[in-house]
Order: sequence, then C-alpha cells, then structure tokens
Amino acid sequence: MPFAPRRFPVRALARLLLCLCALAALPALAGGRPVLLVSIDGLRPQDVLQPPAGAPPLPQLRALAREGAYAEGVVGVLPTLTYPSHVTLMTGTAPRTHGIGGNLTFDPYNKNQQGWAWYARDIRVPTLWQAAHAAGLRTANVHWPVSVDAPGLDANLPQIWRTGSDDDRKLLAALATPGLLPALEADTGIAYPQGIDESLQADAQRARFALALIRRARPQFMTVYFAALDHEEHLHGAGSAEAWQVLQRLDGLVGELRAAWRQAHPDGVFALVSDHGFADVQHDVNLYAPFLSAGLITLQNGEVKDWQAMPWNQGGSAAIVLRDPADAALRANVQALLKTLQADPTLGIAAVLDHDQVAAKGGSERAEWFVVFAPGYEMAARPDAPLVGPPQRRGMHGYDPARPDQRASFFLAGPGIAAGQDLGVIDMRAIAPTLASQLGVALPTAEVAPLPLQRPSSH
Repeated sequence: MPFAPRRFPVRALARLLLCLCALAALPALAGGRPVLLVSIDGLRPQDVLQPPAGAPPLPQLRALAREGAYAEGVVGVLPTLTYPSHVTLMTGTAPRTHGIGGNLTFDPYNKNQQGWAWYARDIRVPTLWQAAHAAGLRTANVHWPVSVDAPGLDANLPQIWRTGSDDDRKLLAALATPGLLPALEADTGIAYPQGIDESLQADAQRARFALALIRRARPQFMTVYFAALDHEEHLHGAGSAEAWQVLQRLDGLVGELRAAWRQAHPDGVFALVSDHGFADVQHDVNLYAPFLSAGLITLQNGEVKDWQAMPWNQGGSAAIVLRDPADAALRANVQALLKTLQADPTLGIAAVLDHDQVAAKGGSERAEWFVVFAPGYEMAARPDAPLVGPPQRRGMHGYDPARPDQRASFFLAGPGIAAGQDLGVIDMRAIAPTLASQLGVALPTAEVAPLPLQRPSSH
C-alpha cells in the first residue's frame, strides 16, 4: 500500500511534541557514549585488586582499575547466583522486582527437565537493551544469561541449551537473530560453541564471534558473557591453579575486546562486571530429606508425586516455597521444621530468613523462607543423597549477599571517566543506571541512583 500523509489531531500532535521535548530534555542523551559490557562469571574483586603473592599477571584487568573507576566489591542480590544477578545487572532491580528468582525455574515435579530461566520475556521490567534500542542505539549480545528472545536486541546470540546434542545447534540457530549465526560462522571460519559448553575454549570461540560482531554490526551497546572461570571455581575452588590459568587467558580476551571496541568507537566506554564471589565447600546437605520425612514431599518411583512445601535449590541457600501460602497450618508446620533443622549443627544452617526478611533483601516473592548455609556447606542436588555428605563441587555461591566472599566485581574505563577512582563497596543495582547514564539513555525503573563518577581533570 503506498504511503499517504495524514493529518494529526491537535491533541495527538501536542502529545507527540511533549514526548519529543521530554526526550530532548534527558540530560545524558546529548553526551552518551557507546558501551561494551563484559561479564566474567565468578570474578572476585580481590583477584584483580589485591592478588595473592605469586598470582599470574592480569595486565588487562588491572589496567581497567588503573585507567578508570572500580568497586572494591559489589554487594549482590538474594540469591547470589548467575541468572538473578545478570538480570539485576541489566535492570538495576532486585529479583523480587525483575522476576528471575534463581538459575533454574521453580519446577517441583521436574517436568521442565532441569530447565534454566533462559527466556527474557520473564523479566518484568525494562532492560538496558530495551532502553538503548528505544533511544535509537544499535544493540548486540553474545551469550548473556536470560537473553532468549530479548526485546531491544538487534543482533542476538542468546544463551540456551537443552541436551548438549547437535539438536542444540539447531535450537540456537532458530532463536538467534535470523541469519546472524551463519554469517558470523562464515566470518570467523569456526562453529559457534554449544550453549552448555563452559570450557575456556568455548569462551575463546565466543570472543571471536563477539569481535566479528563488533566489526560487522558496530553496535553501540553490546553485552558479552564468559563462563569458564565460574566452571573451574566450581570444580577446583576459587583461587585454585586451574582457576588462575583460566583467568589469565580471559584477561587476554578482555584486552582483545577492549582494543576492538576502541577501534570501532574511539569515544566508547568499556565495562567489566561479575555476578558473585565464591566460597569453598566441604559438605552437601540434602534439605529435601527432612521434607520427605515430614510428609511435605511425596515420591513415587523416585519422582515427586505430590508436595506441600518444597526447597528451591539456590546453591549456598535454598528458598522454601509453599504450595498454598494461605494454609496457616502448613505454614506453622514448616516453620517448626525449619526451626528444628536450624538447631542441628551438623546441617550447617547459618540463618533462616522469614518472609519479611526475604522481601527486605529483594528475594523472590515465591520464597516464604530462605535457608542460608554457613561457609563450607551447600544444598545437595538430589533427594536421594545422604542427609550430609561429601560435596559435588569444591566451590559454590548462592549464599547471603552480605557475606564479603560473595561480592562481585565492577570496572569502568573510557573517555570522560577519571582514572583510578575507588568507588568503595557498591550495590549491584547501581550498575545498570550508571551504564544507562554513560549510554545517554533512561532507565527510570532502576531501584537506586547511578554511581557518582568523577570526570578527568581539565588541567
């Protein structure tokens, strides 16, 4: 149909003019800069800022602290897990607001077969991708958590997996921006790694795709996620030789991405974040077992047949969900059970947060309580595990965000940011509005103000 001009009603025209004036009045829009946001899952701030004797050099990461602003630590969200944290990094809100309350969906009957919270449509507030896109900026993503079908992304290679089979490649190709995956595979000459692959080699391959995407699309806001450090910290512990080896290689990838971003955008800003810290683990605690013994969970042939109250595994903690929160007798029964469990020193329970305490910490509204484990303890993955047994992993997170060992990292460098700024210990929710300010876009749903960054001296 050919385009035909039409008359605007006076009121509609007035509203349009008001909207245009409001956009023009946004203080950061005139001075916004392109932003590349890179996440290294599990990066502890002390590994960069206060490395132990004998630690390998990390020249690119330490240059970020020297040349820009950095946080001594980032206090994360409840729980201190990858998916809730990465959505907080994109929205400036806590899980209770943005809606992603754990890595895995709450799935008491396991019908979703260990499905993760992959889908961005479950995020209940606007993201930085949407804010940047609405301001007319080109946006791109490589492997950021909770990015499947994310609105506001012009070029998207989302994080998704199911079985690790070749069908996963078809799934990713179907969910990525149409035509993007084959085009980048042609540019790089390699196949994109499986979503379930968290190896260092996979991170290096994703970095090559990110570099190709910068050259091809010249995005003005881009997100890139690396998983290998977290993977090694789970297997061998934070600060292990294996973790340091991975971090040293990731340091080089950060340098390559930063150089490419500078070439594409000489006025661009480079941000590096992580989602949580790490704690060593010596014991697994099967929190399902006492709920089974109390008749709150019923199994049949090893599968959940029925449930009244269920732990939702969060690694270093567990949310407790009631099937019927209005059932006063059920609530009293579970409350008494949790009090008994907390009193047992062999279970390593540091605290049981009640509903009001969970709300104050921004945890999911599904959680009536949060069982928070002490250092050295984590939630067991299976209901048939021993009540207390050896750990499946050497390192874990998901603990109370108030713990210093759970703090995440934040670095920001680029034109307009004074060098060597120590921001102290910051709230994770402050990062998204700070990046929005750098981009020159609005993120009014963020729960805290942007960080007070200093500009370089004029003399």
